[in-house]
Amino acid sequence: MKFLSLLCLAATLAHAAPSYDQSGVPLEVDSPDPKLAKIILLASGPSSKAMAHEYFAGCALLMDWLKQQPGVWPVMARDWPKNPAVLAGAKCVVYFGDGGGKQPFMEPQRWAALTRLMDAGTGLVLLHQAMDFPKGPEGDRVKDWLGGVFRSDIGCRGHWDMTFSKIGEHPVTRGVKPFAAPGDGWLYNMHFAGTGVTPLLVGTVPEKSRSTADAKKHPGRDEVIAWAFERPGGGRGFSFTGADLHVSWTYESQRTLVLNGILWSAGLNVPAGGAKASFDPAALERNLDDKRKPAPKK
Repeated sequence: MKFLSLLCLAATLAHAAPSYDQSGVPLEVDSPDPKLAKIILLASGPSSKAMAHEYFAGCALLMDWLKQQPGVWPVMARDWPKNPAVLAGAKCVVYFGDGGGKQPFMEPQRWAALTRLMDAGTGLVLLHQAMDFPKGPEGDRVKDWLGGVFRSDIGCRGHWDMTFSKIGEHPVTRGVKPFAAPGDGWLYNMHFAGTGVTPLLVGTVPEKSRSTADAKKHPGRDEVIAWAFERPGGGRGFSFTGADLHVSWTYESQRTLVLNGILWSAGLNVPAGGAKASFDPAALERNLDDKRKPAPKK
């Protein structure tokens, strides 16, 4: 059955022409009703190769799925809102993009705005490389908000197959079943907060991926790939280090996990069976960053 499903997906994608036109994605459309839970989606710019690090297209998918959740109003922006007013009253900020100090909120004015939101109890969700911070006070603050950050002194990263057979007990894992994610990109061995962190997805990593001295101290240990965090002073955080490959959004359990994590971080109730949203495989070919090489000059 699983093989037939993969064949059907491959056939669907083979007949879908990639679209690099992103003009149809509504950006910075503020909520018409203050009763709706506003969730900010920040999409990083082009990165990596085609069908990897598709941050804009990935956020467009998340926006569509969040629109299907009762009482939710997603607001999507490129990097950071041109109109900062749309941040007012946000229940959660989600950033899907590059890290290593490239996060769009690192400049002073934006950092101040993000700090005000976090101090007010706004949730924070960082996906894939977004939780990678250089040593410094900003990363320390993010660890206080998110529960963990990646740093190159102890952290490891790379591409390999993973199978998640151990699913933690938490509202974020409602409806999440064991699943495999072949060839995706992962980060692990974080700097975690001392308390309040709940591992959600753990799995076996290749021993050769343990590239730091600290990681090599823990051979055979299952590593945390997703976690939830409750801040001592109020507010929540969720992080998932996968979603490097755009095709990974076809995994139902990954979609459910991330949607649940966003809802939970926003302080919303996660349905008993997890967040449900319709998925069209052809949507993976829409709103892509144009990473095609220019034609050679004649």
